[in-house]
Amino acid sequence: MVRCFLVLEDGTVIKGTGFGHEETAFGEVVFNTGMTGYQESLTDPSYMGQILTMSYPLIGNYGVNEEDFQSGRAHVQGFAVRQKCDHPSNIYGGRTIDSFLCDQGIPGISGIDTRELIIGIREHGTMRGAICFDDVDETLARVRDMPYPSTRNLVGEASIEAVVHHHLDGAPRVALIDCGVKQGILDQLSQRFDLWQVPFDTPASWFRSNAIKGIVVSNGPGDPEHPELKGTTIATIQALKEEMPMMGVCMGNQLISIAFGASCYKMKFGHRGANQPVHHRDRVYITTQNHGYAVDPDSVEDDDFVADQFNLNDGTVEGMRHRELPIFSAQHHPEAKAGPWDTSFMWDDFRHMMEGCR
Repeated sequence: MVRCFLVLEDGTVIKGTGFGHEETAFGEVVFNTGMTGYQESLTDPSYMGQILTMSYPLIGNYGVNEEDFQSGRAHVQGFAVRQKCDHPSNIYGGRTIDSFLCDQGIPGISGIDTRELIIGIREHGTMRGAICFDDVDETLARVRDMPYPSTRNLVGEASIEAVVHHHLDGAPRVALIDCGVKQGILDQLSQRFDLWQVPFDTPASWFRSNAIKGIVVSNGPGDPEHPELKGTTIATIQALKEEMPMMGVCMGNQLISIAFGASCYKMKFGHRGANQPVHHRDRVYITTQNHGYAVDPDSVEDDDFVADQFNLNDGTVEGMRHRELPIFSAQHHPEAKAGPWDTSFMWDDFRHMMEGCR
């Protein structure tokens, strides 16, 4: 049993038991409300720079397997849980969460009251924090001095460095702008399209010269209004928005909205989990979400680009569409992974939209 501490910038110090990699790590402390899906969350690039807290009390009970990764590695800075399971069910043939985090170089803390922690985040907003194994006072000073992770161009860190082609004979040629994409999105797109996965800073000229017929902008970590995105991804969307169909997912929703003159704001504690209700097309869908920023619908400069999906918990924008151009986006994740498949029809909506533009 290794003594460990979760230290927050407001001076809160929570004592627990360390597991995983025993080294101090710093990040923004956030929480996820899903009852399952810890493996998908740990490997989701959108969690880059963050210490992830799970609201469900028992984590690791079905192990960590080789099939549910959403990228090639874990992206969280640290992991906080009420109770970790050291003897997971062997139904999936997985290993323990402890051994997985050890291999990934990520510290964890268990044995803490995650309910109290999450209530504090909901009241005060997300905070900078650290998981540490030694000097608490020194760690707190470093936490208060550290910049928020979103000051970095996290999209640039999460994106691929070179074009990857996922070939599908006879299918429409689509480009995915990779801002830190989940494997679930790649799976959905590669089943329907001749898919070209491109770096976040790919210029508009590449899409034109490679006969691309449609664009999907992926999820990703950090601030959607980061200066390095305005001159790359957002500039490319602006250059091509009247030339080909587009779909955005999560950060993709924000980046496309910014390209139409919108602004985004940081939410108090964001939406992260597999149980978020969204109103769309006169129905309510339960969705998977992972975002800390939202689009301000009143800031959009193009009157034909409108919000058409809303979160029923707090009224925030969950999707946008253009009245004239073949463009729409979702703040939630239609691919789920983990979570419900309620809005998976949106992948076919995009395919049908492309077919109507031929």
